[in-house]
Amino acid sequence: MNQNNLNNRTIFCKDNLDILQGMNSNSIDLIYLDPPFNKNKTFSAPIGSSAEGASFSDVFREEDVKDEWIQEIKEDYDGLYKFLNNIKELSSITNTTRNKHYLYNYCYLCYMAIRLIEIRRILKDTGSIYLHCDPTMSHYLKILLDILFGEKNFRNEIVWGYSRPSAPKQKQLSRVHDIIFWHSKSDKWVFNPNDIRQKYAKSSLDREGYIANTSKMTAGTPVELSKIGKFPESWIYIPTLKGNANEYVGYPTQKPLALLERIIQASSNEGDIVLDPFCGCATTCIASEKLNRKWIGIDVSVKAYELVKERLKKEVANPDNLLQYDKEVVFSTESPKRTDKNGEDNLIKKYVYVASNSAFEGKYKIGITQNTKARLNNYQTSDPDRGYKLEHKKHTHNFREIEKFIHEKYKNKHEWVTGNLQDIINDIESYE
Repeated sequence: MNQNNLNNRTIFCKDNLDILQGMNSNSIDLIYLDPPFNKNKTFSAPIGSSAEGASFSDVFREEDVKDEWIQEIKEDYDGLYKFLNNIKELSSITNTTRNKHYLYNYCYLCYMAIRLIEIRRILKDTGSIYLHCDPTMSHYLKILLDILFGEKNFRNEIVWGYSRPSAPKQKQLSRVHDIIFWHSKSDKWVFNPNDIRQKYAKSSLDREGYIANTSKMTAGTPVELSKIGKFPESWIYIPTLKGNANEYVGYPTQKPLALLERIIQASSNEGDIVLDPFCGCATTCIASEKLNRKWIGIDVSVKAYELVKERLKKEVANPDNLLQYDKEVVFSTESPKRTDKNGEDNLIKKYVYVASNSAFEGKYKIGITQNTKARLNNYQTSDPDRGYKLEHKKHTHNFREIEKFIHEKYKNKHEWVTGNLQDIINDIESYE
């Protein structure tokens, strides 16, 4: 397991992708993220609030998608690449306003996918991710998570319910919930149900403290269990924040501290490291501090640093020592340097591979990947005859240069080249 290469109580002010790429693999216990939802607007904190000056754009266009993101996804995550391309193709069927939204969806999902790739890498094998979203993109994000983390590692779809005023003449149901997807990285994850049990109402307990007037499954439960409460469920009700709440700072998408405390208690232990790559007004950081977890926050706005210091003083610090955290919060605009095995080598290595298919004699697929076995399995899945065969692979820093050289030297169509197999292998091995 790789050691964390970051200081506790650090706020990074930079694009979170740069920070994530500089973090050691397998070093974070729990990640909660409340990213943009692709709502096609800019959010700003109200004037006069503690968060005044904080804002973020929730608009995604083609110019926001970088070529290197797509290249990396294509090389290492073939299934994800195909999914994203299918979303993009929906926008080109007909040139209508409706289908343009599919292009915006594609841009947003590319933005999220490249970050989720890094998030999975830095999570410990016992770690979990909680992704907060709403119906705008929740169905698409669930697919991204299933592709990257595996459907078998999907733990729960959590419904956070709340209430708010509704328009009397609206023509649909009032939307009063958000969705939080919980995925683990592996089949071994942290879960502390007793820390988040819902307390039973006194009216449901008999004189001896046993659960009464309930279903046969819970009636007669011993007093010890009745005291800690009902086993937690995937639906929770926590009111949204009001302007007079002690924790309210006016941040446009601020979430209740109780919601984050529940997540952190459920899926981490004291001393664990919690990361929020879209930390905004730092609710995750404050909840982690209160629960004796280490924490790291990332946000594009320096306001996150100002707010976390203000909130630590107001909500966490000992009243007799309000400057308790004043010098303990680290602020950085520089990406961290990896110190794990892969981080020691600044030049990334990948495989240049040669694959054949019995149905295409004399033609060979030349590509790049980090995992040749996974790539071959992906090809076989899409081929009813399972005719693919790995002919050769080379692990090298020069993977892109070699792929380009082979494609230019031999007659090619897309990733397929026509030529003599041994000649192609010799050219790959002799390339300098």
